Amino acid sequence: MAKWTAFPHAGDYAFDAASLKKSWARLHLGDCEPLPKNADVLQAWVLFHNGEFQKASDAGLKAGGDGITVANKAASMYATYLETKEKTKLDLFMEVAARAEAQQKDDPKNANAWYWQAYALGRYSQGISVAKALAQGLGTKVKNALEQAIKLSPKHADAHIALAAFHAEVIDKVGSLIGGMTYGAKKDVGLSLYKDALKLHPGSAIGMIEYANGMVMLEGDKKMKEATKLYEQAAASKPLDATERLDVEMAKAELED
Repeated sequence: MAKWTAFPHAGDYAFDAASLKKSWARLHLGDCEPLPKNADVLQAWVLFHNGEFQKASDAGLKAGGDGITVANKAASMYATYLETKEKTKLDLFMEVAARAEAQQKDDPKNANAWYWQAYALGRYSQGISVAKALAQGLGTKVKNALEQAIKLSPKHADAHIALAAFHAEVIDKVGSLIGGMTYGAKKDVGLSLYKDALKLHPGSAIGMIEYANGMVMLEGDKKMKEATKLYEQAAASKPLDATERLDVEMAKAELED
């Protein structure tokens, strides 16, 4: 397997099993992942939160069971933020989607098995173009998986964000009429989901970023001022781990452009 690009702020986060347990509830406010009972799975999460994404993915796959979730999250975050080759990025998303789908069969009540399939397919769709992905039927798959994740885990803020983004992206690409009739995408539902996500996880930098993007897609340039304010809040938030750091850095970069 090719070596993944290193997290650019290596060494800034130094969780161990004990400190991760203490911060678990706050770090997993977005995905509602339960604290693992298996020590190997917990260790894979330690690697993940410290930004050792490839090691976290390998350790999660080796542990199996709930370890699949940390492997999928590590690969997804790495592909989203750090992988520069488009083909490698898309391949990683498809691997995550396939693993998550298999995980659903083994553990159908695992909300994150549904969430990571949807996340990976959603990012893959953005990579190949949303219009092309909709034509391939990926939109329906993403929507159904996210709705299932929320049904299983009603406080899953990240699933609310992703489902809101589905509504926004579809309407942005095909318009509200076709979006609503063909894909069940609705502007008011999208905006409401963004708000719900930030109620569930008020400090989420990625929640603020996605809401800002979605607001502009759904409401147009008149919301640019509000969107910029959300980006500024995201950029000013204090990241607790490697992924949150990547979110904050992305917000800062967007504001500089």
